[in-house]
Amino acid sequence: MKIIELKKTFTESNDKDAEALRAYLKEKSVMLFNLMSAPGSGKTTLLSRLITDLKEKVSIAVMEADIASAVDAERIEALGAQSIQVHTDGMCHMDAGMTREGLMSMDLSSADIVFLENVGNLICPAEYDTGAVKNIMILSVPEGDDKPLKYPLMFRESDALVITKTDALPYFNFDMDKVIERVRRLNPAIRIFPVSAKKGDGMADLEAWLLEETERFLG
Repeated sequence: MKIIELKKTFTESNDKDAEALRAYLKEKSVMLFNLMSAPGSGKTTLLSRLITDLKEKVSIAVMEADIASAVDAERIEALGAQSIQVHTDGMCHMDAGMTREGLMSMDLSSADIVFLENVGNLICPAEYDTGAVKNIMILSVPEGDDKPLKYPLMFRESDALVITKTDALPYFNFDMDKVIERVRRLNPAIRIFPVSAKKGDGMADLEAWLLEETERFLG
């Protein structure tokens, strides 16, 4: 497993770099999804389920971005998927330049979909275009239903919201209807997928959307 040490590019043209990266990915026939969430939301568990469920349909690779450690990348690699770990030199987000550098270390010829598991927090990642085709926000039931009120930019910048750990709903004070209402007020076009990666509930709808968006981008 590769571990790549990255530094922020400090470019004033991150948006241009992001557009160039999307054009490059289209040329390479690779779809890039950017996953953003707080630590502990269940990103890696969700990815593990997606890899298992979709392995007969598409080849999935994962770029794990963290300040340190390689725990998540090791879990993904154990499933037989291509995975690299990138360290962000203390930065709380990935930008387009960093994402491209990480992708250059991967074998994109054997990947249909790449998931960027962004650094875990609800502020910085939403502020930087990584070059991903679609942004996915992950919110877990134990985090509470007030996060759209506290971190509105994250929900505005996301194309889809995956609400994870729905099997824990009986044990937490989490109002699903209230969350959906708050999120739709911020972003009327967002797609919302309540799921339990552990039990498989709701995964079929999410997986269908991922495949549809991939097909649409790659044409």
